[in-house]
Amino acid sequence: MEKTYKVTQKIYFNDRLKKVFFHGVPTYPLYVQLTFDRKTIVFKSYYFDLFSKPRYVIFMNGSMHGPTIKEIIKKETELIDFIIDKNLADCSLEKLKADYTFYCKDLCDEMETGFIDYLFIFFQDKGIPALATTIKEGIKFRIAYEVVRDLKIALVPSLYSELIANSFYYAPPYPALYGFMQQIKKWPVLCLTVMEWQDNKIKTLFTHYLNENYKNLDAVSITGQINKFIKALK
Repeated sequence: MEKTYKVTQKIYFNDRLKKVFFHGVPTYPLYVQLTFDRKTIVFKSYYFDLFSKPRYVIFMNGSMHGPTIKEIIKKETELIDFIIDKNLADCSLEKLKADYTFYCKDLCDEMETGFIDYLFIFFQDKGIPALATTIKEGIKFRIAYEVVRDLKIALVPSLYSELIANSFYYAPPYPALYGFMQQIKKWPVLCLTVMEWQDNKIKTLFTHYLNENYKNLDAVSITGQINKFIKALK
């Protein structure tokens, strides 16, 4: 008779480490602990690191606002439950950790770097190197999609249209994916993970979004680009 083992999870503040700033508040880092077959593995919370970044904070009424620890723990719990269910038939801590590392990733955050590189080169090529450098350095404190939204106001329409149109050839489809994510998610937990992308309903909604907002693009091709991008994350 085969033995069955239960996976237990614990999400906790690691008070053995120094406190870090979480939206201006000194906080012990959030960690994840998984136990299976009397063995335990411990690692840092991906979402704690992600949403600790300054660019996920906004200032209102003189104070910082952003994702809360409670919201981060909820994201972690949903992910861990997903990877446990996925590995029920053939479970090990190694597989759980590997799946966690893969499925946790925020696609918008992962694509952003490639898109920023594209912006830098685009403005360099247009003879605006100071703006190119300002965007590349300042992006540490602002989400790239917000910068693009402001560029729509600042640039002449023809230059902005060229910027967006060319991005689908020379960068990941970040603007389309982030715009879609904003439609289906509520602030402040603005992310779209690899785990969530596995849901065919999400892909269908994304296709509808493309057909409504990017009529000149091939939705199947853009979705294929995202799937290819995800494979490269493994």
